[in-house]
Amino acid sequence: MIAAKKPSGKLSTEMFNDISILQRKWQAALRPDGRLPGYEDVMLGSLGRLADHIVLLKHNNETLEVSRTGRYVQKWLEDERWDIPLTALSPDCATALGEAAANALEKSRPHLSVAHCVRDGLVRTYDILALPTSSRWGGTLIGTYVNERSAQYNLLDAIFSQTDEGVLALATLRDASGEPFDFQIVHHNQGASRLLKLPTTGLLWRRLSAGGNLLCLPEVIGRLLDIVRDGHGDQFEVDSDDRNLKLGVTAFGDILSLTVTDVTALRQREASFRLLFDNNPMPMWVFDAETTDFLSVNDAAVQHYGYSRETFLRMKLQEIWPHDEWVTHSQALQQIGDAYSSRYWRHLKADGSEIQVLTYGRRVAFGGRDGYLVAIVDITERRRAEARIAHMAHHDGLTNLPNRELFRERLKQALEQAQPGNKRVAVLCVDLDLFKNVNDSFGHPMGDRLLKMVADRLRSEVRGNNLAARLGGDEFAVILASDVSPNEASDHAARLIKMLSATYGIDSMEIVIGASIGIALSPGDGMTSEELLRNADMALYRAKEDGGGVHRFFEREMDLQAQKRRDMELDLRRAFANGEFELHYQPLVDIASDRISGFEALLRWCHPEKGMISPAEFVPVAEDIGLIVALGEWVLREACTEAVKWPADIKIAVNLSPVQFRSRNLVQMVISALAQSGLSPTRLELEITESIFLAETEANLAILHQLRELGISISMDDFGTGYSSLSYLRSFPFDKIKIDRSFVKDLGERPDCVAIVRAISGLGRSLNITTTAEGVETMDQLDWLRAEGCNQVQGYLFSAARPAAEIEQLLFRFGRRASQAA
Repeated sequence: MIAAKKPSGKLSTEMFNDISILQRKWQAALRPDGRLPGYEDVMLGSLGRLADHIVLLKHNNETLEVSRTGRYVQKWLEDERWDIPLTALSPDCATALGEAAANALEKSRPHLSVAHCVRDGLVRTYDILALPTSSRWGGTLIGTYVNERSAQYNLLDAIFSQTDEGVLALATLRDASGEPFDFQIVHHNQGASRLLKLPTTGLLWRRLSAGGNLLCLPEVIGRLLDIVRDGHGDQFEVDSDDRNLKLGVTAFGDILSLTVTDVTALRQREASFRLLFDNNPMPMWVFDAETTDFLSVNDAAVQHYGYSRETFLRMKLQEIWPHDEWVTHSQALQQIGDAYSSRYWRHLKADGSEIQVLTYGRRVAFGGRDGYLVAIVDITERRRAEARIAHMAHHDGLTNLPNRELFRERLKQALEQAQPGNKRVAVLCVDLDLFKNVNDSFGHPMGDRLLKMVADRLRSEVRGNNLAARLGGDEFAVILASDVSPNEASDHAARLIKMLSATYGIDSMEIVIGASIGIALSPGDGMTSEELLRNADMALYRAKEDGGGVHRFFEREMDLQAQKRRDMELDLRRAFANGEFELHYQPLVDIASDRISGFEALLRWCHPEKGMISPAEFVPVAEDIGLIVALGEWVLREACTEAVKWPADIKIAVNLSPVQFRSRNLVQMVISALAQSGLSPTRLELEITESIFLAETEANLAILHQLRELGISISMDDFGTGYSSLSYLRSFPFDKIKIDRSFVKDLGERPDCVAIVRAISGLGRSLNITTTAEGVETMDQLDWLRAEGCNQVQGYLFSAARPAAEIEQLLFRFGRRASQAA
């Protein structure tokens, strides 16, 4: 394999997205002075499945070392070792990685190139993206992404159709600007080794610029470079003192198929036959065109088929055919003319084993008899690989259950078979309850093992014409194709829930999860696979809403709700484009001074037809569709711009969504908003909820620390309502914790609420963290909070959220009311 050029052709959507994500991460982490970004800023954090495709190269003292490799890269390298020199890898992979890294280091920029690998006769094309980064320990680290394109082609078929003798495959080497400058021999047959007078080990992976054979002449290299640039084949001859070689070249992108013919030897028919036949590493024979007797076999055929030469020469061609193909073979022989190629057959070896072969033949005169010269390519392993690939294309790689593609095909078939008799087909969408907790608590390897056990249980329960599939993540689906009644579907779903909810034993641990199921039945709930699957998914959503561990049937009301949700999505996008959102501001009152110390910015949406819509309705939808990132940026910029107009001691608090953290440009966005508005970072307070810590904790903590280093205050909202809020206080030094309104509401009636407020206030004083109580509506609540040492309050007792135009008047009026309340 060799790095060939800057990428050409079409990348898959997934690969294009992967490369774009990595390039954006590198660009975002680029330092202002143009120095390389830090390794931690680019290669750590939310790489997800991309980590499997990364090989980390360490560059020190002009050498490259393999520091770390992901699982996908290890399979590609066929080597799981870490901390080894790059030269310890196989030459094809080492060359590709080395060329990509060298170009990235030379330009100090990400370098995207293409590498071609020839294995088992197949050309595989890989995209390689090298990302140079600086290391805090000195030297340079190059994070290199490797992924295979889907397109492949058979090099053996392509080359064999062009030549009878010496065969080579050359991969083009390109410089940092993408221009071809040299070639590397990546594949050849023994004929090429013989004609070029070099041993096999001396040819493979050899660059032409290294010299040593006739192909290395400057005029030959020049002709080959022209062929690469033009993309057309060519034939020309090379003269030496004692030989005249004819070269036939065919371009396949950056791979050149090169056939080498000794024209002098071919002039003598006998010598030509010996070169082609006797020493050919490919099994070959000559058989009589009339009797089908074997007339001659080469050493490769004797070795490959296991018959002795004497036995071969006593046999007829039919004796290596399976009995069930005798008629087909005989008919084919009657139809062939002077030559044939690409004929697929089954052959029997001497030990009785069966192989699949590709045959090429031409009519020849041999010993005065009319015969056929046949060359054999054993494609047994290739066919097995194709069968495995076909299986993989329709099955989940982790659980070996049918995947979404095969599920849709089988569901379509079941519906077609059920339609004549108006029979029912049921689709069950299954989602695992509490599975995310397993991943978060024990890691993804444990989660993968659990998914395999879930798949085994589904296989044991779903049999016959029915089908169980994994659609992705912890989502599964079942087809019940045997004209099931609603009661039968309900009973089946109940059994599945019970079975999947039973304890799982893994490494002496007992893992407990559950399952929720949504059911849709044809023809009432849909006539197509898309309708049934969509409606079963809506029923599953209802089952999850109802607490999980249950099954629910699809109801038409669910479709109406889904339509309402789709309408909300469309309205949200239109509202954002039309500027229908505005900010209102609710005062934050300092209890000790009875003065407004800040305002919380709250998003409001007045729909032109439906009026005011609650944030509780539209914010979750905005998060689901990704609009919250752009909307959140607008909120931050608008709030900062407004806060600049207030007195210098008044802060502005802005809520952040967990989705904004996943965008990974949050810090830059905050910096931009502050710079554009001119607001001091010390006057900005960002409110988060504990859900930010439930995923990608390290990356999100790093973002919070970067924000805090700017002078921005960080506040935890809804403190006390989650299951691990206290642990988060150890993870990050918050400036403020906000006591949820649910504890404030019943302060006067419930002692437990008083105890919770007292505990949170005491915790805040001990950790030097400001405490703010939300939802204060009565003087009694204010007195309780003052008595318990709470620092700050907000609520309708002081003011609801008001438009920006009322802030100045609110500050004036509130000051008088606050003093009166005192």
